Amino acid sequence: MQTIRSITKMPKVSRQLAARGKTIALVPTMGYLHEGHAALIKRAKKSADVVIVSIFVNPKQFGPKEDYKKYPRDEKKDMARIKKAGGDIVFIPKAIDIYPDNFQTYVTVEKLSKTLEGKSRPQHFRGVTTVVAKLFNITRPDVAVFGAKDFQQAIVLKQMTKDLGYPIKFVIAPTVREKDGLAMSSRNRYFTAEQRHQACCLYYALGTAREMVKSGIKDVRALKSEMRAVIKATSPKAKIDYIAFTEFDSLKPVSKASKSTICSLAVRLHNVRLIDNMRF
Repeated sequence: MQTIRSITKMPKVSRQLAARGKTIALVPTMGYLHEGHAALIKRAKKSADVVIVSIFVNPKQFGPKEDYKKYPRDEKKDMARIKKAGGDIVFIPKAIDIYPDNFQTYVTVEKLSKTLEGKSRPQHFRGVTTVVAKLFNITRPDVAVFGAKDFQQAIVLKQMTKDLGYPIKFVIAPTVREKDGLAMSSRNRYFTAEQRHQACCLYYALGTAREMVKSGIKDVRALKSEMRAVIKATSPKAKIDYIAFTEFDSLKPVSKASKSTICSLAVRLHNVRLIDNMRF
């Protein structure tokens, strides 16, 4: 496995691979990898000859009161996990190289980035789309693999890929969960054992809504009301940011749940903000 830290060397290596007829898959990450990331790498391995995993904690997608400096980092463990999962190249650029002095250019997806997470974190998606566009330009992938846990992010990036004409196959891989249903996240490490149990409230709420829809209850107001009750019963101090039922691709809100509906929610629990989603 090769490690590249230079943003001038990386495109040269990608061009050399392409010249040899090799296809490239990119898995962008912010590091502190878990089994969810490993699943994305394995999925990428099925789609291309060479898998590039980028590790970059992107300062532009954190708000002023968010946990950029505290975001967990462990490069040594990340490298071991990437190698075990089948990654071929690890790209670890420096922030000063991605965002040099006097950096002024950003990529914005207008409509999709203004709802849900976009309302709570106004500059978040601008940072995400900008860094991913730069990673696409530097690594030159044929395939890009993202996880469904960050569903809105994946839809926003898929739209950007289409709008900017990137010749990249866009893959959204299923969310990987712990045995108790908690969606795998680098931020789960912040919880004590008891707090971690409470964090399952998002999954319990989503599961309750799914069962209600299966039983014929499709009114979104009723679904949201029951989801709030489940969250508060599991974690009384949880603060619900939003619960939203939207169309899968457009993210337009719906009043009745159907097979093309996805439910997304964000909950703050013990000073940790968690997101999750489920398709009905």
